[in-house]
Amino acid sequence: MANRILLIEDDERIRASMRLALEDEGYDVLESPSAEEGLDIFSDNPVDVVLIDLMLPEMDGFECCRTIRRSSGVPIIMVTARSDSHDVVAGLEAGADDYVTKPFVPKELTARIRALLRRTRATEDTNSTISVGPIEIQPDAGEVKVGGSLVHLTRTEFRLLCELAATPGKVLSREQLLERVWGYDYFGDGRLVDVHMRRLRTKIEGDPANPTFVVTVRGLGYKLAA
Repeated sequence: MANRILLIEDDERIRASMRLALEDEGYDVLESPSAEEGLDIFSDNPVDVVLIDLMLPEMDGFECCRTIRRSSGVPIIMVTARSDSHDVVAGLEAGADDYVTKPFVPKELTARIRALLRRTRATEDTNSTISVGPIEIQPDAGEVKVGGSLVHLTRTEFRLLCELAATPGKVLSREQLLERVWGYDYFGDGRLVDVHMRRLRTKIEGDPANPTFVVTVRGLGYKLAA
């Protein structure tokens, strides 16, 4: 069965071209010109990936992303016409897993979608339980417990934690995490890693500002304290 993509984009021309590019790659595409209508479609239909334009009328892409994140860990790619660092970081902080900047080559977009879907399947195919200190990870169930309490993570946050937990105490660089988790050439865009690490810490650390589990090793990267 074809993977289903929900495309939320208010520009009809851009929406049509994106839909055609995605359909050419074999995806089933649902589309919406507004966040409000897109959320209705999302609530009524199972989808594998959501593409959200940042600059939507009325409810913007940031709020749309946050609304989806309150109830779902579905992979989200933000689409923005601006490469401003603040917008990119704000989109990731809102819960997006990745972003693309307009204008983009359709092959770039579909490559990122494939990477998202691949890493989702890779996580789901891992059956063994991973335990590091009070953290217990069950990849097959997509669950994380800290001190026995269940913690809700997005798929990207979950994948990052799995990568760190596979080699506790070992430092992984941003480049290694980009390759292993995002699975695509991001030209060293460490913002993806840093923002998702901050989000992960807010969920598994007692004091995210002074983390004891997910530790930054200055100038090198991150590690999960053994």
